[in-house]
Amino acid sequence: MIDRYSTPRMREVWSSGWRWNTFLEVELAYLEALEEEGIAPGGDASRIRASVKMDPERIDELEGSLRHDVIAFLTHVEEQAGDVTRFVHFGLTSSDMLDTVSAIQLNQACGYVREELSSLEKALMTQADRHRKTAMVGRTHGMHAEATSFGLVLLGWREMVVRAMAGFDRAVEGIRFGKLAGAVGNLAFGDPEREARVLARFGLKPEPAATQIVARDRHATLFSSMAVAGSVIDHIALNIRHLQRTEVGEAQEPFGGKQRGSSAMPHKKNPIGCENVCGQARLLRGYALAALEDVALWHERDISHSSVERVIGPDATATLEYIAKRLAGIVDGLVVHEGRMGTNLESSGGVIHSEGLLLELVRAGLKRQQAYGLVQRAAMKYFNGEGTFRDNLVSDPEVAALLTAEQIDGCFSLDHHLRWVDSIFDRRTRN
Repeated sequence: MIDRYSTPRMREVWSSGWRWNTFLEVELAYLEALEEEGIAPGGDASRIRASVKMDPERIDELEGSLRHDVIAFLTHVEEQAGDVTRFVHFGLTSSDMLDTVSAIQLNQACGYVREELSSLEKALMTQADRHRKTAMVGRTHGMHAEATSFGLVLLGWREMVVRAMAGFDRAVEGIRFGKLAGAVGNLAFGDPEREARVLARFGLKPEPAATQIVARDRHATLFSSMAVAGSVIDHIALNIRHLQRTEVGEAQEPFGGKQRGSSAMPHKKNPIGCENVCGQARLLRGYALAALEDVALWHERDISHSSVERVIGPDATATLEYIAKRLAGIVDGLVVHEGRMGTNLESSGGVIHSEGLLLELVRAGLKRQQAYGLVQRAAMKYFNGEGTFRDNLVSDPEVAALLTAEQIDGCFSLDHHLRWVDSIFDRRTRN
C-alpha cells in the first residue's frame, strides 16, 4: 500500500499504531472477561489500560531479537504495566490475536470500500437517468450493431456494480469471525461462552470449528469478491476509454482547467484516470489468486498464509477503495458529447437498421434466409461504395416487390430501438 493509491483513512486502519492498539483492546477485553469470572484479579485491565501506551517502534525493536511479533507485543505491555499483566493472554495463542485483530481490521477497511462502491453505484444511476433517451450506436465486436441509449449502457454498468456489491457484502459477512480458542482451536484452556462474549464486543462471532486459525476459505471468498468488483470497475473504465478515443469521441472523463495531458503535445486530453483504474484492477485479480493459495494449510495450521495476508490485506482493500472512489468521480463528472453520438449513429449509412428491414421482409412473406440475403446485399453494395443503403433497398426489384419506399423509410426510425427503455429501467435492481 502506497500513499499515491490509498486514502488517509485506509492507511490509518492498516497502520502499526492502529493494529497494536487493537491488539491491546482485544487482550484487555479478554482479561476483563477473566476478571468477571473470578479467574483474574479485579481491576487489572483498568490498571493496564491506564499505564500502557503502544509504541510500534519499541515493538519492532523487541521483535528484532525475539523473532515473534505477538511475544514482542506482550513483552512491551509487561515492560510498562509489570505484575498486573500476569493474566494477559491467559489460555490464548498468537493466532487468536492475529486472526481476531485481522478480522476487525478487514471489517473496518471493507466498510470504507463499501462506501465508495455505493457512491459509484449512485453516480452511475444518476447518469443513466439523465441519458435514458440519449441515442447512440450500440457496438458488438467493436463494430456498429444497432441503436441503443447511453442510459441503457450506464444502467448495465450500474447493475454490474450492484451485483458486485451484493457479492462483496456476503463475503464480508463471512469474515466477521474471530477466535479465542487456543492453540488448536479446541478451547482447552478457554471457555466457549467467554469467547463469544468477548468477540461480540468487536462485532465478531466465534469460528464454529476453528483450528489454530480461522479457516482461510473465508478470506479467499472475500478477496475473490473484491477481484470481481475490481473487474467490474475495470470494465466500466475500459469502455469509457473507448468512448474517449479520437475516432469515437462520444464521452470523456473530466479534465481540470489546469490539467496537462502530455509533456510534449499540448492538445492531448488522455483518459489517465480510467487507465489508472484499469491498471489497479489487475492487482486485485492477483490478490485473489494469492488468497486462494492460502486456503490449503498443513493440519491445524502452518504459517505460510501469514506473510501473504500482511501484503494483500492492506493492498487489496486500499486498491478497491481507491479505484471505486476515482471511478465514481469520473462518472459523476463525465462529459457526454450527445452530438457526436448522433453523428456516429449516422456514420454507417443506416445499416444499423438492417434487422428491422430483415423482419419487415419476413412479415411481407419472405423466408428468413431469403430476406437476410436481400438486406445483406444492399448493405454490402453500400460498403463497396455503390449507392446508399436505403437507395439500394428501394431500387432492388425483389425488395420493391414486397415493400414500398414508405415502409422502408419507416424501418429507419430510432423510436423503435428506444421504445422499451423506460420498461427496462423499471425492472432494475432496487437497493
